Amino acid sequence: MSVLTHALAFVVAVCLLVTVHEFGHFWVARRLGFKVLRFSVGFGKTLWSRVAGADRTEYVIAAVPLGGYVKMLDEREAPVDPSEQHRAFNRRPHWQRICVLLAGPAFNIIFAVLLLTAILMMSGVAQVRPVLGDIEADSLAGRAGLQGGEEITAIDGHPVASQRDVLLGLLDAVSGSAPILVSTRSSDGTTHSGTLAIPDPAHRRQLTEPSALMSGLGIRFYEPPIPPTLGTVEPEGPAAHSGLKAGDTILSIDGESVRDFQDVVKHIQARPGRTVSIRYRREATEGTLQVPVLAEVHDGKTIGRIHVAPPPLPPYPESMLRHVNLSLPAAFVRANVEAWNMSTLQARLFWRMLIGHVSMKNLSGPLSIAEYAGDSAALGTVSFLSFLVVVSLALGFMNLLPIPILDGGQIVFQTIEWLKGSPLSERFQAIGQQLGIALLVLLMGVALFNDISRQFG
Repeated sequence: MSVLTHALAFVVAVCLLVTVHEFGHFWVARRLGFKVLRFSVGFGKTLWSRVAGADRTEYVIAAVPLGGYVKMLDEREAPVDPSEQHRAFNRRPHWQRICVLLAGPAFNIIFAVLLLTAILMMSGVAQVRPVLGDIEADSLAGRAGLQGGEEITAIDGHPVASQRDVLLGLLDAVSGSAPILVSTRSSDGTTHSGTLAIPDPAHRRQLTEPSALMSGLGIRFYEPPIPPTLGTVEPEGPAAHSGLKAGDTILSIDGESVRDFQDVVKHIQARPGRTVSIRYRREATEGTLQVPVLAEVHDGKTIGRIHVAPPPLPPYPESMLRHVNLSLPAAFVRANVEAWNMSTLQARLFWRMLIGHVSMKNLSGPLSIAEYAGDSAALGTVSFLSFLVVVSLALGFMNLLPIPILDGGQIVFQTIEWLKGSPLSERFQAIGQQLGIALLVLLMGVALFNDISRQFG
């Protein structure tokens, strides 16, 4: 997809989720009797505005679509007519103020649950069974006794039913400190269990880096065999320069026959910096070419690359798939369970990130989010809606963090005022706001650094 398409998908996602968030504040404030002066989607220069309603509320769409706000009548910001002082934010009961602050994150979570319910109603639950592929004997998984063909049934005693469940369960487990118990079942129904022992905290933290978990543990899921046919050949790569073309079928490398594309990858990765003899078939003819293998560093290891890609993945056999259609009540219940599980996992991982158990490289900034938005939109409506579910839950969670500039921090301020029985000093609030801004700038700086590193890494 083009940069413009990624940007458009990102803007649509952000504007929609910000509108949902701010509408939560707006709707609850209006219902509780607060006077709302402005409802803005975006910051900066006003692109469109309209004044409406008995309170003459100004509705605004602004030029920078990376946020929004609801401005309420407040004596701390400007003088208020005595006849309307009872409707000012600072005059309303503390429990009502807290309800208004909670409403934004709550609406994001409710939106995610309703959207997920609709997705489950439309598509049902589609799962790929977590059957293991080839396991290297000297990997962590191999030393734990895991074997190809077995199906993972539980992680640390928690049942898993799909590859996604296994990925999330392993990420949760590896970010802790205890050995990881993996339960499996073989094709004849025999059950086994193996322990992934990772005593080194630095190693565990390294495994939480993006794309490092499964390869670091040595766990591979079963994949339908991909024929050793070249799907794409990069024009400036060594394969293309040597004469290989898309559609060529690789027969052998240095005299060793290959069964599938994974064999091609293994042979090439094991020969960085060398020249290999590749025998191939193109339509009805066969030939042999000498291809130099580039030496490239990937995940800290030097591997060989000739810059080719496989053909489209073949479909999974029916035996690997589970699909369940859900009624509306069942979809709603499952959506709530999924939202709860995703939110609690998010909270655990964020806390572990703060205490150093999870890599900070997992923080994503606007560049990565825009890329995810564009990629999900390219895959279709359901994929983009699923992306919105994840980001909406993340937005709800992040805004509940006790950082002064966020809703969660303001809730803490209001709770302290309520217990104290008097307003907090302006100095205390100003210091809190400055600390909150500094912390957010730090987090955004790390996220942006990660974005740039991914783009050039």
